[in-house]
Amino acid sequence: MSATPVVVLVGPMGVGKSTVGHLLAGRLGLGYRDTDDDIVAEQGRTIAEIFVDDGEAAFRAIEKQAVRRALTGHDGVLALGGGAILDADTRALLAGARVVYLSMDVEEAVKRTGLNAARPLLAVNPRKQWRELMEARRHLYEEVATAVVATDGRTPEEVTQAVLDALELKEA
Repeated sequence: MSATPVVVLVGPMGVGKSTVGHLLAGRLGLGYRDTDDDIVAEQGRTIAEIFVDDGEAAFRAIEKQAVRRALTGHDGVLALGGGAILDADTRALLAGARVVYLSMDVEEAVKRTGLNAARPLLAVNPRKQWRELMEARRHLYEEVATAVVATDGRTPEEVTQAVLDALELKEA
């Protein structure tokens, strides 16, 4: 018997998927799972280390399997890594799921992440690279999304409420 998440959160790094995911899970009385955490636990090293040691293609292959397992084996709130939606098979798996795209603009990203070097895809020119990543990914986030919730200038609690409202979910 397979389980499916009640809510799947997608969006760029630093948008607050983990924070909002934990809050949502608590308010819905459900478990929380993050595929990035699954990967780190399974691989015994950080996402950045996997990128540096093995390259992005190897990481994406690992991520694809982690996302597939989570989408069929978790019945709570699930957060996906920022680039998980790059994979066409993953996007197909998300069809029919309640997917919320948490969005933010570059200025908010700067405030939240500092766009620091711990983010392997943003190591050289963080603002420019973040904008380029979003230009490449925004339409994919929108493609899989049931709802889009802007996070700019909102507290995690306000974003969580906006997600509940957008999906018309009732708290536990």
